[in-house]
Amino acid sequence: MPHRASLDGLNFLLADVRGGLGPYVSVFLLTQAHWDQAAIGAVLTISGLIGISLHTPVGALIDATRAKRALIIGGAFALSACALAIAWAPTLPVVLAADITMAVLGAVFAPTVAAITLGLVGREFLAARLARNAAFDRIGNLFIAATAAAVGTVFSLRAVFHLVPCFAVLTTLAVLTIPAQAIDHAQARGLEHDEAITGEELPSGFRVLLTRKPLLILAAALALFHFANAPMLPLVSQKLALAHPGQEAALTAVAIVVAQVVMIPMALLVARADILGRKPLLVAALIALPLRGVLYTLSEAPVWMLAVQVLDGVAGGLLDALVPLILADIMRGTGRYSVSRGFLGTVQGIGGSLSQGAAGFLVVKAGYDTAFLALADVAVVALVLVLLAMPETRPKNSTIRS
Repeated sequence: MPHRASLDGLNFLLADVRGGLGPYVSVFLLTQAHWDQAAIGAVLTISGLIGISLHTPVGALIDATRAKRALIIGGAFALSACALAIAWAPTLPVVLAADITMAVLGAVFAPTVAAITLGLVGREFLAARLARNAAFDRIGNLFIAATAAAVGTVFSLRAVFHLVPCFAVLTTLAVLTIPAQAIDHAQARGLEHDEAITGEELPSGFRVLLTRKPLLILAAALALFHFANAPMLPLVSQKLALAHPGQEAALTAVAIVVAQVVMIPMALLVARADILGRKPLLVAALIALPLRGVLYTLSEAPVWMLAVQVLDGVAGGLLDALVPLILADIMRGTGRYSVSRGFLGTVQGIGGSLSQGAAGFLVVKAGYDTAFLALADVAVVALVLVLLAMPETRPKNSTIRS
């Protein structure tokens, strides 16, 4: 497989760049900068909404540019600047500007890596390579979680923010090991190489996002999935914290790690998507969520609730690798691969954002078990939609590659 080591390193290190910042901002602002929860929530909400709204235009930029390596390098150092700004000048204007920048960059990294991957390996090796990308991303997440915990404990929470520029430099070196001329930019945006050369096919208009029925079905299903999924871990963490005071940090950390560990083999399973098909794996991912919601209501024992977190890893690991693969199938020949990824990101983001308030309202009015069951019901709708309406997108002549 072309440039295997370079893509492995890029996915591992890019996870460290992103993971070395995101989870710690709100904690730092609360405990070190002495912000109140309302101000933190307002900044995160504003930046999140702006980031969601820009996913599709950022996707258009990724499709159009031939400087995809520079996009990752520039994004990594922009994220580093945001980290240092928050650490050393945690004022409202600085943090708001940095958080908005971070939210926009959230729409850059994963789609750009997926586009570079498609441009490097082509469709022949795409399933196996996207699976490997997702696995190394998850390994990177585990590594940075351990590293940040150690640095934060030995030095200070502010020191964690200085990890970001260190990993940005390493990410740059990894990106530069991929030769610029090795990336087929027509192929990277979803055009076929021979069509681009002969000029027989140009990128489709943006209207293609609304005329590809499988894309709309997938977008609706994933919006429902993320509506049901986004509040699950916060609600589990809250329930554990209330039942076991003093252990909340450790239990939340274990819940996150359990899911991340399971995501690695699940992502690698997507390498078999050319044999198993895309739809069976998608259905398996969607089944895990309603089952998870129901199982959370059966016991408050930490061992039980943490065991159920395995299902979070099943769904997350499969979807991380599977969604960009399905999009490559659906958008083949359109030249709008990254735009479709951005469109999907916006729809998913809206679903995830809307659910937090709804889940909180249900907990207050009817309790945690009712909230879990209601979210499971929404997840069932996503599952039924895929079962009844989503076609199998695997090309008929696909064969497994490694």
